[in-house]
Amino acid sequence: MGVTRRIIFPALRILVWAVIAVALVQLAFGGGSPTQPDTEAPQDEPHADFTEPQIEVTTASITNTVEIAGTVVADAAVPAPAEQEGYILWFEVSDGAEVTEGDRLLVVQQEIPRDPVESTDEDGNITVTEQEPQVISSVVKAPASGIVDFKVLANQTVTIGDVVATVDPGTHSVIGSLTPEQQYRLIDAPSEGEVTVPNGPAPFTCSNLTTGTSSSADGGSTGPSNPDSVAPEGDAPGGTTVQASCSVPDDVTVFPGLTATLTITTGSVEDALVLPVTAVQGRFETGNVWLPADEGEPAEHEVSLGLTDGEVVQITDGLEAGDLVLEFIPIGDEEPIDPYARDQEMVG
Repeated sequence: MGVTRRIIFPALRILVWAVIAVALVQLAFGGGSPTQPDTEAPQDEPHADFTEPQIEVTTASITNTVEIAGTVVADAAVPAPAEQEGYILWFEVSDGAEVTEGDRLLVVQQEIPRDPVESTDEDGNITVTEQEPQVISSVVKAPASGIVDFKVLANQTVTIGDVVATVDPGTHSVIGSLTPEQQYRLIDAPSEGEVTVPNGPAPFTCSNLTTGTSSSADGGSTGPSNPDSVAPEGDAPGGTTVQASCSVPDDVTVFPGLTATLTITTGSVEDALVLPVTAVQGRFETGNVWLPADEGEPAEHEVSLGLTDGEVVQITDGLEAGDLVLEFIPIGDEEPIDPYARDQEMVG
């Protein structure tokens, strides 16, 4: 036992330290064998892929919903014009009275002179008799329900078309300007929309939805706009803007100047063939896509379009499910598409 402790254990410790020292020397001076590369393994080489990205025609449900940033406005007072020449004979109601559409407001009377009548008695004497003038009266009625405001005085002379009174309906509308894209998407607009007023009542349905132009000379429309004409957003050469207008229900409390969002849904389609708008040139009725080619330039191909939600567009004719087209149309003269534009409109 004494020999083991005095000779064998110290010898083993020396041997272990010697092995450790040799290993450290090999690590320090690169004595290890480097790993040899596998010459048979494929090597990654730098390369560039110039293939234009393609996308497949797919099916999806699509809903055409347009959101318009709008403002609550008081509807304009409705004018009541005179329908004949004459003078104001009397008023049927007092100024500032509340009236109902069709109520009598005032009477315009016209007196038309008549030629005198001559008569001859048995002695040949001629007698001239003046005749009473012909009296023609017309009643001006309230064109709407609301508060009447007379614009004339008793016995004042008026002509046909003169505004003798206005009626303030006390109602409100929501109006908002339309972009060119929104105008196309609202070609077949319904008669109703949904209005959301921040910090106001719950979202409600508005009626009498119309789109059309409004003169900018008088500061814009304060009621439903004329749907007969369409022009680009903002000031047009004729000094007009294109707006959507919708009537607020009488039982909903709003105030002029409040901001509001008018949401209009024109339709939806299930299992429609769709492509992202980046792949289609055009948004309304007809468009163009580009079909990839094995050799040469991609081929332009015409398609028929349906609904769009601003992100994808429905393909109604010209392509089948699974067909491949270029994901982005060749720029050319086309204005580049900003994929964040729609999000910015929503934030605005």
